[in-house]
Amino acid sequence: MADVTEALLDAIFARRSIRRYLDRPVPRALVEQALTAAIWAPSAHNRQPWRFAVVETGAMQERLARAMGDRLRADLTADGVPADAIEKDAARSYARMTGAPVVVVLCLSLVDMDAYPDERRSRNEYLMAVQSAAMAGQNFLLAASALGLGACWLCAPLFVPDVVRGVLALPDDWQPQALLTLGYPGEQREKTRHPLETRVLWR
Repeated sequence: MADVTEALLDAIFARRSIRRYLDRPVPRALVEQALTAAIWAPSAHNRQPWRFAVVETGAMQERLARAMGDRLRADLTADGVPADAIEKDAARSYARMTGAPVVVVLCLSLVDMDAYPDERRSRNEYLMAVQSAAMAGQNFLLAASALGLGACWLCAPLFVPDVVRGVLALPDDWQPQALLTLGYPGEQREKTRHPLETRVLWR
C-alpha cells in the first residue's frame, strides 16, 4: 500500500506542463490508457459529461491550428493589438498544436445533465459539467506523466468553440473546453508553487 501511495504522490509532484515533444509517435495503447484514466474521474451525478476527440494526424492538426490561428488574428486585430505581437502569438499557438504527436480535444456534453427552467440552476448545472470535465482532464495529465509521456493543457478552444467543432465535425452537443497536447517530452521543466499557507484558510 505504501508503494502505491508513494507512486501516486510521485506522479502528482513530478507532472509538468510539457510544450515541446520528440518526433516520435505515441502508441495508441498509451493514449487509450490515459483516456481510460480520464474517464475514471468523479463527475456530477455520475453523469460523466466528458467527451474526447483524438487528433493524431498531422494534416488534421495543421488544419485545426490554421483555422484557430485565423480567428485569433481576427480577434486580436479587432482589439487593436500590434501586428507583430499578433503574429508572435499565432506562431506560438501553431507550433504548440502541430508540434505534438497527439492532440486530444477535451469537450463536455450536457445531454445527460439535469435540466432546469431557470437560469441560476441551469448555470450551476453547466458549471458542474465543466468541473467534471476538468477533473477528467487532470486524470489524463497525471496518467500521461505516469506513462512517461508529456502533456499540456491549452485553453484556446474556449475562445473558438465553433471553429473547433466545425473543423473536427464534432456532434452539436460537444462543447470544446481544452486542447491536451501529448507526446514524449522534448524538454524538462521545473516549476514552484506559492507556499501552502498563502492559499489556505483553516477554520
